[in-house]
Amino acid sequence: MDVTKVLADLREQRQTIEETIMALERLGAAQAGRRRGRPPAWMVEARKRAAAEGTGEGIAGEEPTAEVAEPVKKSKVSKSVAA
Repeated sequence: MDVTKVLADLREQRQTIEETIMALERLGAAQAGRRRGRPPAWMVEARKRAAAEGTGEGIAGEEPTAEVAEPVKKSKVSKSVAA
């Protein structure tokens, strides 16, 4: 086993690793700059749905489902009859 050959191999691997680390750091810095501005519509919609599922409330501007819409109609009818 030649020690000088092993050392040369290790130095070469170290250089490759250092280049890879620098490339990944540049990628990370570039991605941090892209996060500015308004998020895409699909992301906003996903956040609204997640928030609605967590709180049990509907999404603003969304039509109520049949289970929710039916009691709403009955309550409006009973109020208008009583008035």
